[in-house]
Amino acid sequence: MILTDKRILEEIEKGTIKIVPYDRKDLGSNSYDVHLGKTLARYKDAVLDAKKHNEIEYFDIPEEGFVLQPHEFYLGVTLEYTETHAHVPFLEGKSSTGRLGIDIHATAGKGDVGFCGNWTLEISCKQPVRVYEGMPIGQLIYFPVEGEIEVKYNQKSNAKYSGQPNKPVESMMWKNKF
Repeated sequence: MILTDKRILEEIEKGTIKIVPYDRKDLGSNSYDVHLGKTLARYKDAVLDAKKHNEIEYFDIPEEGFVLQPHEFYLGVTLEYTETHAHVPFLEGKSSTGRLGIDIHATAGKGDVGFCGNWTLEISCKQPVRVYEGMPIGQLIYFPVEGEIEVKYNQKSNAKYSGQPNKPVESMMWKNKF
């Protein structure tokens, strides 16, 4: 089951969903539109290593936009800071974004109950496309959970992405033991 616009509004009132900045015009019938933040990032190394801390370099999208290139991988960030304390949030691309050939996540579309932060986007594109700070980039949908949660994501000692800032965050795979 997906929360409707009315249920999302009720949960915002109760404080179980938080979206900052929030604008009523971005609330759809069963989703909330999120926008591209001003900062993008790329990995510094051409070859990434899952056991190593792969560093990224940040850059801001200029006013005239930035052209994403195919075969390049970018990390972006949502303009919106969100908190989800009683539902499972899913981030999906908007159809208008997809029709421009932009993918906003490679695998990480599902959040966890207790996620608090800006969403890091895993951006790739099919052909060159110019993007702009503040453009609609995706939509959050919320699913209710069944049963009590023992430990929310923001309460886990090993939560690698809790409290994400308004800048993209690189992979923390290197913190895993394998």
